[in-house]
Parts: sequence; C-alpha cells; structure tokens
Amino acid sequence: MKLTEAEIEQSLAASEGWKREEGKWIVKKYRFHSFMGAIQFVNKVAEASEQLNHHPLIAIDYKMVTLRLTTWNDGGLTGLDFKAAAAFDRSYVRE
Repeated sequence: MKLTEAEIEQSLAASEGWKREEGKWIVKKYRFHSFMGAIQFVNKVAEASEQLNHHPLIAIDYKMVTLRLTTWNDGGLTGLDFKAAAAFDRSYVRE
C-alpha cells in the first residue's frame, strides 16, 4: 500500500543517506574504493532483491553505485521500498 506523505517523511528520517526524488523515488549513492568493490555490492543487492522480490534500478558508474526504489504497482513509495533500502544498507561494507 502506498505510504502517506507523513509516513514517507518518517521513513526517510530513519533511513541514513536516502533521498527522495521526483516524489516517487528514494535514491542513494554508495561509493567504493574500487570497481570490483562496487560490483560485489551490486551482487549483494541482487541477492537481497531476489529474496524480497523487489528490485531497484541500479546504475554503476565506475566506483559509485546508485540505487533507485519505487513500487510501480502501487504508484509510489511503500513500506517495501524502505525495507529493501534497509537490506541494501546492511549489504554495504565500507572499504
């Protein structure tokens, strides 16, 4: 179910580094010391995404990975987006 504006703001406040874009996305950039570190992180994101059956848009720009989440079926942000964001954050290991 699509979150209310208040629920989105509360969830963002509890989600370190995630920003809202265009009203319907949450976005976060992760930086790495190496290209391979970025790729290893993307593989972990893929595994978590499969477990949750909720997949982000992923952009890999050399040593930076950008993740974007929304729930298409509900037309905006849902609790699943923030659950996935938390799972991705747990997968991030600073080099």
